Amino acid sequence: MADRVVLAYSGGLDTSVGIGWLRDATGKDVVALAVDVGQGGEDLDAIRQRALDCGAVESIVVDAKDEFADDYLVPALKANALYQKRYPLVSALSRPLIAKHLALTAKQLGADSVAHGCTGKGNDQVRFEAAVAAIAPDLTSVAPVRDLALTRDKAIAYARQHDLPIEQSAGSPYSIDQNVWGRAVETVFLEDPWNAPAEDLYAYTQDPTVPRDPDEVTITFEQGVPVAIDGQRFSMLRVVQELNALAGKHGVGRVDVVEDRLVGIKSREVYEAPAAVALIAAHEELESLTLERDVNRYKRGVEAEWADLVYDGLWFGGLKRSLDAFVDHTQLHVTGDIRLQLHGGRAVVTGRRSSQSLYDFELATYDTGDAFDQSQARGFIEIWSMPSKIAARRDQAN
Repeated sequence: MADRVVLAYSGGLDTSVGIGWLRDATGKDVVALAVDVGQGGEDLDAIRQRALDCGAVESIVVDAKDEFADDYLVPALKANALYQKRYPLVSALSRPLIAKHLALTAKQLGADSVAHGCTGKGNDQVRFEAAVAAIAPDLTSVAPVRDLALTRDKAIAYARQHDLPIEQSAGSPYSIDQNVWGRAVETVFLEDPWNAPAEDLYAYTQDPTVPRDPDEVTITFEQGVPVAIDGQRFSMLRVVQELNALAGKHGVGRVDVVEDRLVGIKSREVYEAPAAVALIAAHEELESLTLERDVNRYKRGVEAEWADLVYDGLWFGGLKRSLDAFVDHTQLHVTGDIRLQLHGGRAVVTGRRSSQSLYDFELATYDTGDAFDQSQARGFIEIWSMPSKIAARRDQAN
């Protein structure tokens, strides 16, 4: 029905108040859609009921945790995806999945519009709307917070005026987005880049300065995908969950950055991503063992471009899909075991092995009887250096 709008619903203040605001501003009935990407917290049945209590005509909850892990986190891990070399794309990876379900739900209901609770300052507005446009270009996107000037103080006042079941206060300090891949925290306090993060803002990681014995863990990969921990096979979702607990205990995965947002401003963010940081460290090390030198070198540039595209909301774009094909091909032989030591906020690789390894002991050893013919090195260097030598003669002559 075209007189409906499907709202990406989180259960928080902005999207709860947004139900009434959307209805008042558009005259349309609101369908609330909550997508479970492993964010934890409240029971989703409670979130579903809250949407109905806030005025939604229908409230839908989708369990997308395994889909998120298999179809979004696996490609990200294969690409060692880190935006600006630091941020493991915690929020950026979940948005195209949520947008996909948003668009599909709208199509199934015959609605002509979708909505989200993003502000005009952030990246997520772009990610949601660009993804929806790529999946269902005929749908219209509405953002109450951005388009209807729904500020926080107005939202709180609206919730109180209409007696909405929202437990929020103007003094709540943290703005948090989280899923199974990690947790993103923004606060008024952190908006000054000089201020250090307070320990109480962390939830996925324990204080790495507290003395504790290190843990050792072996992660098994098959064609770039982690499939087992210490010999016990798990789904991708379970691997991430297990490593969140193991690495999080040692404070692994805390990231404090000033990043460049897509909308042109710099933003100070604090992230926690214990499993993501540990898995990327392990995966990169296995690639060092199994990928050819030129493939590995070229892939590093592709990884940066891949992360930029995802951060910029172009998950469903043509270039991203083409890079996926390249990355997938590089993973054919990325199979083996990586041993990690987790301790003091770090995940350190201490061992690697693979049946697909390109490491040749007979070539690498410095012991007598090695297979490397050192006599060939002199001629190789002469040829390798020839362009530099010729250019140097020219430069010196001038």
